[in-house]
Amino acid sequence: MADRGFGLGRLDGKVALISGASSGIGAGTAKMFSKLGAKLALTGRNEDNLKKTGNECEELGGHKVLCIPGDLTIEEDVNKIVEDAVKHYGQLDILVNSAGIVELGTIETTSLEQYDRLMNTNVRAMYHLTMLATPHLVKTKGSIVNVSSVNGIRSFPNVLAYNMSKSAVDQFTRCCALDLAPKQVRVNSVNPGVIITEIHKRGGLDDEAYQMFLERTKFTHALGRPGQVEEVAAMIAFLASENASFITGAQIPIDGGRHAMCPR
Repeated sequence: MADRGFGLGRLDGKVALISGASSGIGAGTAKMFSKLGAKLALTGRNEDNLKKTGNECEELGGHKVLCIPGDLTIEEDVNKIVEDAVKHYGQLDILVNSAGIVELGTIETTSLEQYDRLMNTNVRAMYHLTMLATPHLVKTKGSIVNVSSVNGIRSFPNVLAYNMSKSAVDQFTRCCALDLAPKQVRVNSVNPGVIITEIHKRGGLDDEAYQMFLERTKFTHALGRPGQVEEVAAMIAFLASENASFITGAQIPIDGGRHAMCPR
């Protein structure tokens, strides 16, 4: 067994496919992986932002980055993403499922259209991408890291369908971990709390509401602040590396202690 030491672990020679790489945690993870030596296939819906992420990764890591724009809710796009990545690199070692959306709503206000949109993006698309990537990950005894949420662990009001989708992601993670463990493919998830990205604004919060949302983390997160993308990306990199070789089926909260808190 190699001497792994401490820290994130290098990813030299590893080929990683990262979804949701045009923004937020996906983009931050791509940059972190570049610094650690990985070869990247990046996908996201916003082609301009995806190219920007790719360029920044090339500057950080030196490897040419493969950018594959696509919509993970379109089956043909998902097929193309996996096919292009494997054709380009000849292998796949790491899959990071980071694509996701959030929308507000309760059982009284969430339409079936909204429910379907959240479940299709956050769950079905992840299932499909993982299903197609798995045969290639089996060949390399690779790893999968899913981006879930503290909302998958704890219940919160006014985000019903989102909470359900992230609970499904956690169950998906655990079941895949058990299914693939005999083939030495590890599957884990990270469960962030409030992280400073654009996802909440895209989910319906205006600038004022978003600032109030961040301000409330002084009370809703035990550490009294929101998290940074880099703090999540670092854990994803660790889980993807050989330093986490005996970890599978885990949900890792990166939430400043929010998952452990109760109202008082």
